[in-house]
Amino acid sequence: MDLTDPRYAYMFGFLQADGHLAQGTGQKGKLTAEINARDIHILREFQQLTPYFSSITERVRSTNFAEFHPSATWSLCSLDARSTINRLGMPYGRKSRTIKPPRVEFARRDYLRGIIDADGSVGFTGKGLPFVSLTTASTTVGAYLCHFAKKVTGAERTIKRNARDGIYNVLYTKEAAIELAAHLYYDGCLGLERKKAKAAAMRDWVRPTNMRGAPPRRRWTPKDDEVLLQLNDAAAAGSVLDRTEQSCSMRLWRLRTGKA
Repeated sequence: MDLTDPRYAYMFGFLQADGHLAQGTGQKGKLTAEINARDIHILREFQQLTPYFSSITERVRSTNFAEFHPSATWSLCSLDARSTINRLGMPYGRKSRTIKPPRVEFARRDYLRGIIDADGSVGFTGKGLPFVSLTTASTTVGAYLCHFAKKVTGAERTIKRNARDGIYNVLYTKEAAIELAAHLYYDGCLGLERKKAKAAAMRDWVRPTNMRGAPPRRRWTPKDDEVLLQLNDAAAAGSVLDRTEQSCSMRLWRLRTGKA
């Protein structure tokens, strides 16, 4: 499983996010991935990429979201295969908070496309705006997407767990989403067909003439912080630093409370 091969990098990212590695007694165990039956084609791709016997089964079950949910499950029992994928960085058992990018060289955009295909979304909002998002419990994976997307699009994001369930929600919209999706979902790549189609459709989006563009975000520098603390006045600092009073007030609060 050479992760410099885009196909295996994608497969590994997908399995990290949406697969399960179970360890039984002795040498028993199983690697499984259960997804919506409409995406069964990707499991068949994994089956072809794996030089060990594996099976794909289908079933209909009830979930919190639908009374009848058709799903497909890929199952692989080979100890050699399980040991390989575990060594590359997929833990046994519950793993949502502990997964992280591989420690070996890997095809980065293909790995992230696998993560997003499994745990993210690509498409248009209810208002017709293009977006790419990822929902993850892993701090490392969330931070890696932010680092990667900044290099590709210039858009900067910081991650913070939401208060309700402790999950990170990383979101890119408009031009940043289009640029990121085009980089991840390139022609001929392995991926979910429905998300590849959405990524392709996003390229036709044009910002409406009456929609203002967001100005570039200015980072606070140590020198800015020093001036702000010396003045100890948001309005005065705003005039000196050419920032809004609200921005200076919030930064001053963050510095005083140790949040920055």
